[in-house]
Amino acid sequence: MTDTTTETTATTPEPAARGPVPLPPVAARLLIAAGAVGTIASTFLSWTWTPDFPGDLTIYGYPAGLQVIALVAGALTLLYGLTLWNVRGLGPLNPGKATSPVLLIALSAFAVCWFTGIAIAVDLGGLVNLEPGAFVAMAASALPVVGALALPHPAPGTGLRGYLTKPDQPRPGTLSPLAERVAITVGTALALVVFTYGIGINDDDSETFIGFLLVLVFGAWGLVHAGLLDRFATMSARHKGFATTLAFLAAVIFPFTQSDDHNANIGVNILIFATVALGLNIVVGLTGLLDLGYVAFLGVGAYAAALVSGSEYSPYNVHFPFWAAALTGMAASLVFGVLIGGPTLRLRGDYLAIVTLGFGEIFRITVNSLDGTSGPNVTRGPNGITQIPDIKIFGFNLGDAHDVGGFTLGRFANYLFLMLLITAIVVLVFTRAADSRIGRSWIAIREDETAATAMGINGFRVKLIAFALGASLAGLAGTVMAHVNYSVNPQPYQFAGAAPPNSAFLLAAVVLGGMGTVSGPLLGASVLYLVPEKLQFLQNYELFAFGLALILLMRFRPEGIIANRRRQLEFHETGQLDVPEQKTLTDEAAVSKAGA
Repeated sequence: MTDTTTETTATTPEPAARGPVPLPPVAARLLIAAGAVGTIASTFLSWTWTPDFPGDLTIYGYPAGLQVIALVAGALTLLYGLTLWNVRGLGPLNPGKATSPVLLIALSAFAVCWFTGIAIAVDLGGLVNLEPGAFVAMAASALPVVGALALPHPAPGTGLRGYLTKPDQPRPGTLSPLAERVAITVGTALALVVFTYGIGINDDDSETFIGFLLVLVFGAWGLVHAGLLDRFATMSARHKGFATTLAFLAAVIFPFTQSDDHNANIGVNILIFATVALGLNIVVGLTGLLDLGYVAFLGVGAYAAALVSGSEYSPYNVHFPFWAAALTGMAASLVFGVLIGGPTLRLRGDYLAIVTLGFGEIFRITVNSLDGTSGPNVTRGPNGITQIPDIKIFGFNLGDAHDVGGFTLGRFANYLFLMLLITAIVVLVFTRAADSRIGRSWIAIREDETAATAMGINGFRVKLIAFALGASLAGLAGTVMAHVNYSVNPQPYQFAGAAPPNSAFLLAAVVLGGMGTVSGPLLGASVLYLVPEKLQFLQNYELFAFGLALILLMRFRPEGIIANRRRQLEFHETGQLDVPEQKTLTDEAAVSKAGA
């Protein structure tokens, strides 16, 4: 008789590693709380004597500029410090009472306070320009960091590596559907507040925006380690329709929170480039084709719309309504996508990348030459097509300001609403295509084209469909961009440049945000457009900073900021994931299903 019983051995958890700072745990927790309170109190003191530093940090009892950011960071530090004391009601913020979230959030307060002190000294000419409040902030913000480093951590790493390793948080209890919807609503509202505050920082106030970025990065990192963002992602996945509707509703509310049209202009450009990045995500993220000339399809759509816009500088004196101009731009980009993809998609890897790079340059050179001298007068060469009129939809002129419920919506706010509608359409197309049979075929081609072909998938046809669909979506965004900018010219449509759009920017938006996801390119385009817009001092070093950011990204986060479970498993063999196990569009056994 065969013994089928199995022995189970109880595993005992590894003892927590001691921190590098020799302090008792109680003293460490007291140090965290005291430092957080001191940081909060310091924001009500004067940090400098002169209002010449951005934000006017001279007023007692009224935090401003970087002081407000430090106040928020200090409050978060205090909140997470109290989770270590088993304070009733704070358990869900840090279910495992892990040390790393506390340390990372404490680092956000430390970073913004010390950055502000150093910036005041550098900008105004020495430490003598710091008032006592700045010294209090710098000293107080260091205490929670020291206290967190004195606490033990259960991670297997040693030194700081152990503190920066994401801990295993216990699975929290399931909330009711109503409570989850309330949590999603609160999270979306907070995200809108954070985005509105960040985009509302003046373009010439680089110091405040850097402080905002420091707190945002370390704070979000800490929330990931606390498991909050994972739980939010899980709830959003369970209520996908509700979460998506809330996200678009928040975007609709955004123009009503702005006092002028400048930030709406930034929002329009972000949505245009995010839409193009979503189209590129079909080619790169789902199908695995490296396209280095994708911005040319954006240019094809923009030029096609400009030629039929009714501009007096267009050689074809025709004026299509917007819906016809949009279809013209999409059709032109689709045709170019098929014409370029037909002879090139039989290539693979680096060869395909080189050919697409060449196509992008050929497009720019061609439209530059169609000026009536080097070739027929179609695009007016480097002068481009100017004076493109604003879009009219059912008699509604998007170029005019309109009063809605006591709010005046300017030109860019009108275009923002139009781009929200187009972005929603593109997101719908992307998700439906990715979850269809053709989408699973794309994923199969990406994972192993040889195996996919052996299972009966027509690799060339599938790749050509992806190429054509991605090109048409870029062309759709290009039709709006031509009207928003009033003109089109060949200069922006290159592989790399100091300002978007360019192919490197679009590709980086997909990689930074997370390939194969919907929200990844949206986030990537937002970050890559907004950061250079706010950090004006980087204008002469923008390409250098861009390259450095890509190197750091590939080293520390190759799967992107928002990565699905499959991508994380590809890049992290240790199983250290920060994405909860859930069904996503690209997590299925795509290879086996595509050939079904």
